[in-house]
Amino acid sequence: MEDTVPSAAGFEEQRRSRWAGSRALVTGAAGFIGSHLARRLSELGAEVHAVSRRPRAAGHGETWHRADLRDTDATAKLFGSVRPDVVIHLASEVNGARHRDVVLPTLESNLASTVNVLSAAADRPDTTVLLTGSAEEPRPGNGQAFPPSPYAMAKWAASGYAQLFHRLWNVPCTILRPTMVYGPGQRDTAKLVPYVTLSLLRGEEPSLTSGAKLADWIYVDDVVDAFVAAYDRGEAVGEGFDVGTGTSVSVREVVELLSRIIGGPARPRFGEVSDRPLDIPQTADPGPAAAVLGWRSTVELEEGLKRTVAWYADGHTDDG
Repeated sequence: MEDTVPSAAGFEEQRRSRWAGSRALVTGAAGFIGSHLARRLSELGAEVHAVSRRPRAAGHGETWHRADLRDTDATAKLFGSVRPDVVIHLASEVNGARHRDVVLPTLESNLASTVNVLSAAADRPDTTVLLTGSAEEPRPGNGQAFPPSPYAMAKWAASGYAQLFHRLWNVPCTILRPTMVYGPGQRDTAKLVPYVTLSLLRGEEPSLTSGAKLADWIYVDDVVDAFVAAYDRGEAVGEGFDVGTGTSVSVREVVELLSRIIGGPARPRFGEVSDRPLDIPQTADPGPAAAVLGWRSTVELEEGLKRTVAWYADGHTDDG
């Protein structure tokens, strides 16, 4: 297959024709990626249904639902009410800690909820499911490395169930594995980019690990584009795709770049927090996404960080 990407104008027209009038159910829509995606789908003409355990006020014409997807009956009831054409399943417990006390929460939030979503979709044969995997799952891009955390393990198991539901019960599903997502609107200020950004903006010195970890940093709008493209392309059904730039940059380099962008006297303090055990590089293999989805990242790291810093510097506290 020729590895080409359609023109931006052509792609936008194709997206509008597929999304316009569709009923899209976005789980985890109150979260970082979910809030950006709900807004984009509304702009594309979809009837957006947003679900969360903590619904927010509608900001872009979406309809909010309260549901706990760990509950099988609640999930089935939600699907019966919305009757979605496409489900973008983003709801999860995002916690990369290596502690035993995160095993059950990540298992329930990431695996049980996904099985419930797939089961509800299996009762509606025309519903397409887009799932969020993890770049730390075993995959060609990381040499099939074993999952290094309870979170990655639960995501790996969820991806396995997705393949099972697709092959055994014909559920049309696609798995997207974003790498290290960053950008405006990330409200979890314990995450690296918002933590460092807000610390430096306040003139404080963030305490960090050695910064040696390598990651593939992907801007949130690029991730949203990948999900939009995955529903556009029927060839994506049954497949999994890395969503990243294909370039690894260390945590230290990203933090130092943020420091240069923000300026000021405060300096990051590396080595004050222990590195996580079993960390593995998260570099994406973007080739399959380019070939099948026609998608590539477009926002360079420095530009994305500048946009992110500007958002926090403007005093935003949410992503509405």
